[in-house]
Amino acid sequence: LASQDTQRDPELILQQVQAQGITLLQATPSTWRMLLESPNAGILAGRRLLCGGEALADELAVRMTALGAQTWNLYGPTETTIWSALQPLSSEHSHPYLGKAIHNTSLYILGEDLSANPVGVAGELLIGGDGLARGYFERPALTAERFLPNPYGEPGGRFYRTGDLARYRADGVIDYISRIDHQVKIRGFRIEL
Repeated sequence: LASQDTQRDPELILQQVQAQGITLLQATPSTWRMLLESPNAGILAGRRLLCGGEALADELAVRMTALGAQTWNLYGPTETTIWSALQPLSSEHSHPYLGKAIHNTSLYILGEDLSANPVGVAGELLIGGDGLARGYFERPALTAERFLPNPYGEPGGRFYRTGDLARYRADGVIDYISRIDHQVKIRGFRIEL
């Protein structure tokens, strides 16, 4: 884990990567953008790069994969223990879809009445599985609104309403479309406008 001062300086991060022989790095798109603007970004070649915390832009995904690094787009809100889906990227397939569910996680794209949407039809993305939080600390009304009984999973299971609009592609990969509310993410932090 890099110190606060190191996190703000791309040259210090890259020096640490090289000095410590780090092979796997995880950061937000804003940090990756900062690192790739460094003249020493070539240090990242051949490493594993994980990107998450906010939407990964196509052009940044192309720049990351062009390094010859193994690159993954990761998706998931804090309420589901951070990562819920992943999508490997390559120079041939660099569009950052949300991907497919990680182990012990279920992803659902549902209509307003919580009925399952067919492939290609947009709906709200809901997440269930082992990583699901119990709810919001001392906020029972918000917990009841966002954490619902899951009629598609095991008895007693729940899922979380992400507020993300998405659709399934024919290959089972999830494509993010937009938010269904006015929330935005800046450097991985959610902001209510």
